[in-house]
Amino acid sequence: MSTGRSTTAETGGSGPLDALIAAIRSGPQGADIGAVLDLSAVADLHTMTGRRFRDPGSATAGLLFEQLRHSADSSGPDLLERLAGHAAGRSPDELAAQGERVFKRAWYDRVYPETWQLVREHLSAGHTVVLTGTVTEYQLRPAAAALGIDQVLGARPAVIAGRCTGGFDGPLPYGRDKAAMVADFAGTRDIDLRRSYVYTGSATDLPLLSVAGTPVPIAADSTLAAAAADHGWARPVVAARTAPTAADYLRTLLGFAALLGGALFGVLSKAYTRDRRAMADALMRYGAGWPLRVCGIRLRVTGAEYARSPRPAVFLFNHQSQFDVLIVPAVLGAGVTGVGKKELIRHPVFGPLMRFVGVTFIDRSNTDRAKASLAPVVHTLRDGLSIAIAPEGTRSYTPQPGMFKKGAFHIAAQAGVPVIPVVIRNAADIGRRDSMIARPGTVDIAILPPIDSTGWDPAELGREVAAVRRRYLDTLRDWPTTAG
Repeated sequence: MSTGRSTTAETGGSGPLDALIAAIRSGPQGADIGAVLDLSAVADLHTMTGRRFRDPGSATAGLLFEQLRHSADSSGPDLLERLAGHAAGRSPDELAAQGERVFKRAWYDRVYPETWQLVREHLSAGHTVVLTGTVTEYQLRPAAAALGIDQVLGARPAVIAGRCTGGFDGPLPYGRDKAAMVADFAGTRDIDLRRSYVYTGSATDLPLLSVAGTPVPIAADSTLAAAAADHGWARPVVAARTAPTAADYLRTLLGFAALLGGALFGVLSKAYTRDRRAMADALMRYGAGWPLRVCGIRLRVTGAEYARSPRPAVFLFNHQSQFDVLIVPAVLGAGVTGVGKKELIRHPVFGPLMRFVGVTFIDRSNTDRAKASLAPVVHTLRDGLSIAIAPEGTRSYTPQPGMFKKGAFHIAAQAGVPVIPVVIRNAADIGRRDSMIARPGTVDIAILPPIDSTGWDPAELGREVAAVRRRYLDTLRDWPTTAG
């Protein structure tokens, strides 16, 4: 299932969310200010159905999923007790692996991008950000890691001799007990809750909201919504996480036909030149442009001049969606090829197309082989052809870019060409990470000024990589206001 339409947070709209962001930016900074986010304000879990996650090989994973669905209602604690009993005898590592699996397979695409933006604001302000919920820590940690949150407060299954006992250490994080857990954590960290923020969508967290300086209901249930109205609490709007429609499926099917037709037309239109590069450029122009148009996907670009000059260059793009393979060539135009995973060579459609345009395939399962397969890219750059590559190595699970690998930076330095960041803001609204279904909408792209790589010290490359990634985070936080 993919995400819903473009959100207020990502399109620069006005309202309670913008007012809240402005208050975070202008308000107190530092670690003594807390931002406590309950899972009910982070992801739309209550609308999931049992069909969304089936794992016949692991009843524990199924229970982890089912308990997540009901974590914000009164049955949450009972399901936690049932889960603990079923986990008896299992190791913490097993539960951690199952929690990660459930997140990546079942609900990463339910995370609200608006909440991610709020997390980014609090982290930028130096606040202590905590993810909590009426779930185990093993269910919280994968989402926290994806959002960049270090601290979680969840139920802690009791462990003796490396095995879960079937019980819990301490009370369950529900109602007043959750509020007490947060208060204890705040006390140990010198956090002033009266100047802090609490986000939740569940009325069971009214005791927690009552101790917050800034209580913020998000995706509130009916009881909490009524309480928020009585207290005058602002309620930022988040986009519903809806399933694709029949029109989306039809549009995607037509878009795939447009991709094949555009690629063929591009090659034939330049066949008379007998110039493989000219044919490859035309293939990408029409093979990317036609399906984007058919699917109703518009591109809004800032810094378009950097897509054309300087050349050759290593263009780095943050990777969220399957449709980035259309968006990037449509933005960069001619004279660019890419890097792809080895498995795509065998794809009956994309394999031949990617080989034709000169894509370099790498084996991501082996670091040494991946480095060796990137070596020819240096010669490609020195011959005048630019490269587009996702430095994360894979698609991210949230709007936040994953950690960058060094390979693209090494080849830029070896070839003596600049690195040019291509920041994609909301491609996940078109088609989230693993979805092949396209939705209509506008994708925002910011192409940043080139970064000279010729003076980079290989021994200090990690510092350069971190600095470039910081540019992505800063751009996503303060999006350029002028479009090219």
